Parts: sequence; structure tokens; C-alpha cells
Amino acid sequence: MLPMNPKQMKKMMKQMGIEMEELDAEEVIIRTSDEELIFRNPNVSKISARGVETFQIVGEYEVVKRPPKISEDDIKLIMEQANVDEETARRALEEAGGDLAEALMKLQE
Repeated sequence: MLPMNPKQMKKMMKQMGIEMEELDAEEVIIRTSDEELIFRNPNVSKISARGVETFQIVGEYEVVKRPPKISEDDIKLIMEQANVDEETARRALEEAGGDLAEALMKLQE
């Protein structure tokens, strides 16, 4: 295939019903259950085709581990089962990554 200049490429994409827009993004954060992917100053494109919008993110990113979510119910359960105060129960759960059984076992050692 021969190289195509940007104007020709845009015209061809428009004929196929594809629109592309560059977004002026400062930061993009993708959160998963246990970590965040943080893109700073990324190149972000929004591509619209046949009613579907797709985003393309290009750039370097940093992976940040997220602390586990610890509910008040979990803290109360550990407090009751291990007969400890709230601060001790919370700390045990944090050290165990939110795992109730592991937190309880550590407190009973």
C-alpha cells in the first residue's frame, strides 16, 4: 500500500463513517479492583464509527497499588471474634489485605 497523506486519510475515514478527534487530556486513570494505571499527559483519541465510541490512550503510565476496601462490618466482625478494639481490628485487616480469616488468625497467635 502506498503512503497516504493525512488529508487523504481523513477524507477516506469520513467516507467510511469514521470520525477521529484528539482530546486535550491532562491525565487518564484506569482503576481495577487492586490497582490504578495513571497516564500523565497522554495522547488521547476518540474514534466514532457506526455509533460506537472508542478511546485510544497512548503514553507512559504508572501502576499504583490500591489499598483493600475494608468495610465497617468486617471491622466489627474482627473486633467481636478476636476481642480487640477498632484500631487493632482495622490494622490487622489492612495488614492482611482485607482477608478476614488471615486477620483473625494473626490476632489469635
